[in-house]
Amino acid sequence: MIKRTLLGVTAAAATLMLAACGSSSNTATDTSSTTASGPAANLSLVSSGTLTVCSDVPYAPFEDFDKSAPSGFKGFDVDIVSKIAGDLGLKLKYLDEDFDGLQSGLTLNAGTCDLVASALTITPDRAKHLDFSDGYYDSEQSLLVPNGSSITSIADLKGKKVGVQKGTTGKDYATQHASGASIVDFPSDAEEFQALKAGQVDALLQDLPVNLAHQQAGGYKVVETYNTGEKYGLAAKKGNTGLITAVNADLAKMHSDGSYDTIYNKYFSTK
Repeated sequence: MIKRTLLGVTAAAATLMLAACGSSSNTATDTSSTTASGPAANLSLVSSGTLTVCSDVPYAPFEDFDKSAPSGFKGFDVDIVSKIAGDLGLKLKYLDEDFDGLQSGLTLNAGTCDLVASALTITPDRAKHLDFSDGYYDSEQSLLVPNGSSITSIADLKGKKVGVQKGTTGKDYATQHASGASIVDFPSDAEEFQALKAGQVDALLQDLPVNLAHQQAGGYKVVETYNTGEKYGLAAKKGNTGLITAVNADLAKMHSDGSYDTIYNKYFSTK
């Protein structure tokens, strides 16, 4: 079962501190909002008055392309950071970047964006080179196969090819638990899912909500899930404590005023 993360609220979470970040950005579509003021007045950002966010797209239901949307993107992560930007009185600029650069900290260190929102699991190794927000989503890993496949569990992957996304916790899980399987790296979910469609791999091991989206599209099924205790966090450049403090304060506010639940139910409600 997919579960929501409950964030603790402390008085200190509402205190904003100064922080340094990069000085350059890529081109992308902006969503309109107010100029920086109030809680964002003292934040040092890539572009003044704008929260620049990077994701690896597509990774539905968390991030996907949408030409009709003001930012050019849609998804759970997109809605979360859109709300944060609006609450901080900032415009939102959204960029599509390679996941490996996002999870390694290279993209943030290059000054491309202020924040990573890309279904990014908080891990001790990543925390060495990224500053994470409080967890905002609990996830599980899962195994997706075509309808009619003889694979019913991870134990059936021996001698099979399993697709994973490079740099992800799904790859880590497959490496540790898919004994005898041939693990095939892909740069993105789009490429690994195309490989499954083409029969180049026999299964995909990755985050449950993403595999469920493939299942709902038809022709594929999730045969097994793995409760790994993973939590997604928003990430900033190491040392950018001011931005993380602001993000945590707003996430806590979203939980207390019900706006988090509204966004969550839009993508994950089972009713």
